[in-house]
Amino acid sequence: MGKDEDIAHHPHGDLELCAAAVRIYTEALSAGRIPRTALEPAPCLTELALVHPDPQDNDWMRPVPPAAALAHLLQPVTREIHERIRLSAALADSLAPLASVASTDPNLAITVLEGIPLIDAAIQNATDGARTEVLTLQPSGSRPVDQLKKALGRAQAMADRGVTLRHIYQHPARYSPAIKAYLQEVPAGHIQVRTIEQTVERLFVFDRTVAFIPASADRDVALEIRHPALVRYLIQVYEVLWAQAKPLSAPLQQATAPHTSVTTAQLSVARLLAEGNTDQIVARKLGISVRTCRAHISKLMQTLGATSRTHLGALLVQSGIVEGAGK
Repeated sequence: MGKDEDIAHHPHGDLELCAAAVRIYTEALSAGRIPRTALEPAPCLTELALVHPDPQDNDWMRPVPPAAALAHLLQPVTREIHERIRLSAALADSLAPLASVASTDPNLAITVLEGIPLIDAAIQNATDGARTEVLTLQPSGSRPVDQLKKALGRAQAMADRGVTLRHIYQHPARYSPAIKAYLQEVPAGHIQVRTIEQTVERLFVFDRTVAFIPASADRDVALEIRHPALVRYLIQVYEVLWAQAKPLSAPLQQATAPHTSVTTAQLSVARLLAEGNTDQIVARKLGISVRTCRAHISKLMQTLGATSRTHLGALLVQSGIVEGAGK
């Protein structure tokens, strides 16, 4: 039979059995042996070691039990697996003495996490491993509902393990229904919340051993930090902010003289405007929208009788609401 005919009669893959092979093998099992010529339509029987020559007559083939054929075919695979395991163990033993040296390298204690899925997975892993305390710093006064749902699940799981949580938000969070609902679902004995006027970027610290901070403006790149000195420094920053922040249960101090009609939020806006910040920067620092920021500016202009933004800046200093640059 020619090569082209073999392909025509045996078109399947090397590790498959065709219908002809199944039929011929069944006949061989029934008869105990089969003529070698009968195997021509099904060379796969020979390739898969399902038949072997009859030791008493080379013109005949005897069937091999499938289990025996499988064991024969797996021998080289098994040898390769054992060899790879041996090689892996040898490499691990060779590199083990370097582990203690590498652990002192601060570069290996900072991992760059690219992409939200990878960041979420790393934070979830740290959450699952938390046993004592978690510190979080959350800029802005509101958070997306889907983020809060995810955070709620994590917070409840940690509270069940006895982990305590401390959150620092910005003042506008006091008026967010979503954040209020989130806080009501977490056991009170396991969570403390304070708010602050201005804050730095997002920060998570788990058990004072691992911290996460953003590494891009879009927060789609983050740093996982395990270097003890860096983690201690971030905790110190957090504790300073915590001391300055107001407990959520305590009311914000309202602005007093010289203008009792100026609210706390307007006073915050006024201070930042006097420093020369744009509306966008003021809004970002206070965790509010630009539209809300401009509404506060409009109210300030009405209260002080300002006719322009430049006039407002002068009146803010003259009225004593903010200090002048020379003071």
